[in-house]
Amino acid sequence: MKRNMAALVFGNANYINGGKLQNPVNDAEDIAKKLKAYGFHTIVAKDATHKEMDKSLKEFKELLKTNDVGLFFFAGHGMQIDGHNYLLATDTDNADETEAKHSSLSLDKVIEVMEKSSASTKIIILDACRDNPWERAWNRAAASRGLASVYAPKGTIIGFATSPGELASDGKGRNGTYTAALLQHIDEPDCTIETMFKKVRNTVAAETRGKQTSWEHTSLSGNFFFNLSLGQVIKTYADTSLADGLFVLDESFPSHKIIKGLKSLNWYTQNDALALLTSKAVKKMSVNNLFVLGRNIYQAACGGSNSAIGFIRSFVETTADYPEDKSKALLDGMLFEIFFDPAAKLRTKIKANMFNQIFDLQRHKKLKDSFDFLAETLVASRGEFYALPGRNHDLAVTVATTKVKDAYRVDAVYIDGADVFRAQGEQWATDDEEGKIYTRKDAEDLEKQLSEELAVPTRSLKVTYTPPEAAKGELKVPYGHTVRKD
Repeated sequence: MKRNMAALVFGNANYINGGKLQNPVNDAEDIAKKLKAYGFHTIVAKDATHKEMDKSLKEFKELLKTNDVGLFFFAGHGMQIDGHNYLLATDTDNADETEAKHSSLSLDKVIEVMEKSSASTKIIILDACRDNPWERAWNRAAASRGLASVYAPKGTIIGFATSPGELASDGKGRNGTYTAALLQHIDEPDCTIETMFKKVRNTVAAETRGKQTSWEHTSLSGNFFFNLSLGQVIKTYADTSLADGLFVLDESFPSHKIIKGLKSLNWYTQNDALALLTSKAVKKMSVNNLFVLGRNIYQAACGGSNSAIGFIRSFVETTADYPEDKSKALLDGMLFEIFFDPAAKLRTKIKANMFNQIFDLQRHKKLKDSFDFLAETLVASRGEFYALPGRNHDLAVTVATTKVKDAYRVDAVYIDGADVFRAQGEQWATDDEEGKIYTRKDAEDLEKQLSEELAVPTRSLKVTYTPPEAAKGELKVPYGHTVRKD
């Protein structure tokens, strides 16, 4: 389920001998941010010298040894010399063409590094044909403008901002025209990279009124998607189980009858429905229906259903006679419900009412596969966490406080050396102590809040306080503040 992907991103704008371009650094920053969100291990180099470009390429070469997908992006000046393409460093020698090509990064070298790697999918994107004043100084012919056509080795796609002989627009806003179009279309779900590039080409043509035509060379043998929906990544369960808002009830199925009962807001109805989930009945139910059933058990438990709460707390004992794949589907569904909404979109705030009770089940080795399923699903959904749920990792947290009269005021919460405690909106972001509203908690209550917002079970949170005695005192916690990831 997890894709191993690496990227090298260059943005060269501040040319020592060629003036400053407006967009390439922004292009590199924005593309890198997007790639990181999609799970790429990303190397970023901005305004890189020739030596720095070579060093970054060597680092990228090492990364490609352990990744299935490699992506190279360059924004800045590029040119062809003697039919070969060169990506210009900020200190490229512009005395003449010979000096320029020996102080630039050869595109042929980039292609060779990627071709000889073990990566099965290789992507090269070049926003690199901006108007270059050196060409005019060298009295170059118009035919030598832009980049030359190149060979795309097996498993490679190369995207160019322009067709041969054309120049790329440096853009009117934050990004170059080509990169802006990439950023516009890269998020489209379940869109192959070839289709994405076609959409980019249309956008670029429209923005430039046909003056700039992006193009590609490709020898990809399979499909590559930047943005895969969960339905494309998770093959164990149907789309209508993952996005259970689309699940259609049919009471001729016993599992559907239980689900309908759990969806009621009546605890008595919920209790009677869950009583039908016997070992004998479960054996005849599909894993898709049990996954949805698991989601509804967790939902009912969060709503206060005693039978659902009891089912979760006694899950190991209750499901002891269930077939292994059936009990796994139930637990997978419950875990999924914590983090995903009825449209299979990652929740901005986890459904935390029974979070710690569910994660207590992680202590049982026989249930490991369900927690692995959750972790891999969260990776696929590009969720950001300080510690990936499902991996059973401890997280060290330090709460910094100040003694104020009879309590300790919480000022900061540190994770990995950074203060992650912040106001959730500008109405709470005030330095005026008189204007702040505080709630009073003890350490147990605060750690429950931290657990839910960080999506880390309380048993895996290793919380310390400064000063240490704050752990035993009353805590003043500013209202409207959180440690939740943006």
